[in-house]
Amino acid sequence: MRVLVAEGNLALSTIWCKHLQRQGLDVVQALSQDQAMEELRDQDFGALILNLKLPESNVLAISDVATYRNPDIAIILVTADRFFSDGSIFDLVPNARSFVNDQVRPDDLAAMVDHYSA
Repeated sequence: MRVLVAEGNLALSTIWCKHLQRQGLDVVQALSQDQAMEELRDQDFGALILNLKLPESNVLAISDVATYRNPDIAIILVTADRFFSDGSIFDLVPNARSFVNDQVRPDDLAAMVDHYSA
């Protein structure tokens, strides 16, 4: 399965991508909204890991395009904030399957991708 990781922190994104690749997943890294949108236009993805604080981006637009391209895509949202801790993000991103802190362990993230995209 192909996974798009949209995370602006290169070090964190690389850790996640390498771990997911070791799990046998085909992973594409996007460090910006432009990169994420380009990848979504060119490829099909079964899962999207999307940081809500992706620099200079509209993450709702990214999630909308991802859902338009694949209505069954599993979107895992990550952030360092607690702003959406009330669960309202699930109303804004219908395909959101999980909402986790950006300090999530890579093996837990891989397990979520496996679980929600199965």
